[in-house]
Amino acid sequence: MNYMTAEEKARLEEQLKALIDRRVELSDRIGRARKHGDLKENAEYHTAKEDQGHDERKIRDLKAKLATAVVVDDTNVPAGMVFIGATVRLRDVKTGEEDLYRLVGETSGSMDADYIEVTPNSPMGMALMKAEVGSTIRADLPHGAKRFEIIEIQ
Repeated sequence: MNYMTAEEKARLEEQLKALIDRRVELSDRIGRARKHGDLKENAEYHTAKEDQGHDERKIRDLKAKLATAVVVDDTNVPAGMVFIGATVRLRDVKTGEEDLYRLVGETSGSMDADYIEVTPNSPMGMALMKAEVGSTIRADLPHGAKRFEIIEIQ
């Protein structure tokens, strides 16, 4: 199962629709490239076929994610508890450094956000899930275990 917010599911559905709509364009590109002759050395043809394969792979992946998607209902989550969709300010117990983390079902891939996205299946996500403000969590990260205090949920 893929737990995600309603917004994340809608974003995936939009991506899927855009890729499906693009099929006609790619098919036309392949058809035009075929008219140029010898397919062995036809870079335009090979590029269009690669783009088509890439898009079809993404379509399959998105369909699989959406087929197992479970939209979380955060209406019954107690106040002060971390759940999917929550943005949390954490303080590293050792260094005192603070960072914002957002527990997401599906990462956006954006690096522009003011927070770090973590999924429930990641070490940080597992440590955060259902933790409460004021508690200290331990996350077994690739560079070793770290402890964080949950300062606030925004």
